[in-house]
Amino acid sequence: MRILVLNAGSSNLKASLIEPPNRAPAFERTIGWIDDGRDGASATVRDVLKAADEPIDAIGHRVVHGGERFTGPTRLDDTAIDGIESMTELAPLHIPLGVATIRSARQFLPDVPQVAAFDTAFHATLPESARRYPVPDDWARAGIRRFGFHGLSVAWSVQRASEILDRRVEELSLVVAHLGGGCSVTAVDAGRSVDTSMGMTPLEGLMMGTRAGSIDPGIVFHRLRDGQPAETIESDLDLRSGLVGIAGSADMGQLLEREAGGDDRARLAVEMFVRRAAAAIAASATNLATIDAIVFTGGIGEHAQSVRTRICGRLHLVQLDGREREVEGDGWLGTTSDTSVLRITAREDLVIAAQVVAVVRGT
Repeated sequence: MRILVLNAGSSNLKASLIEPPNRAPAFERTIGWIDDGRDGASATVRDVLKAADEPIDAIGHRVVHGGERFTGPTRLDDTAIDGIESMTELAPLHIPLGVATIRSARQFLPDVPQVAAFDTAFHATLPESARRYPVPDDWARAGIRRFGFHGLSVAWSVQRASEILDRRVEELSLVVAHLGGGCSVTAVDAGRSVDTSMGMTPLEGLMMGTRAGSIDPGIVFHRLRDGQPAETIESDLDLRSGLVGIAGSADMGQLLEREAGGDDRARLAVEMFVRRAAAAIAASATNLATIDAIVFTGGIGEHAQSVRTRICGRLHLVQLDGREREVEGDGWLGTTSDTSVLRITAREDLVIAAQVVAVVRGT
């Protein structure tokens, strides 16, 4: 089965053609959005289909937020798409682009089965103590709860860690740090999410590329009392904070170069990022009886060696010496006190493709 996987991000559309059980994509392409994405989604999807130039048997879409309704992969029809669109307020940077991509793909290939795979679904196993906020009961009944994100990336990291360590998923306790444009840390026990740093929306948790992560909620009230519109505050926290807010760039590679050149703003941004990532990993570890491995994935987690080294140094758990053992494109960075450190390339496309096969074949 040839499966086209479409991953609609906030800045681009990533596409890959997967033919399970082959892991190497038969085709892959990343195309920046035309205009703001929603108006240009049709042209962008058309360009992907033209470039793929292959018969397509099914399409899988990454969808960031499934809320309480979508806790597993779902075959797409008009009702499901409307349900996804109703989540827009919970993930305003991603859901509109995802829905526009889905509708465009259905327009061009109306007879091809299409499936949505949800980042939040992996975290459906969160215990109540992890998903509940300490807020009044009527808030909780209104749906105020933690969902977690990056679930498709975490699911791949768990599978790949099992292969690298040559142990069954059910035997492993892992902390997975997905560090990229968006950042989160998840504690995984026997393949189940038991704690994660992101919450009801992708704004909670670590410092990110353009997102603030967790801040004192009183700051929002303070800005409101100062006359700032809620929409402006939301936009500032989503798009003008994080690394961009401190140093003017979300590119970690660029910031590390600037830091090496004596740029104080870049130094502060990197230091804050490392500090908060290490704190989140340490907090996540308290939900596991043991830690078999810490996994770094995502753009920063995979490529920024000095960031990984500094984070591990802060944890006082594993000291990295810069040497690593390559394992079929991934890395085994070291082991101390029975805890390994792994670098794993994010492959959400493989997880999505597997879910598409299961839905289309009814397995």
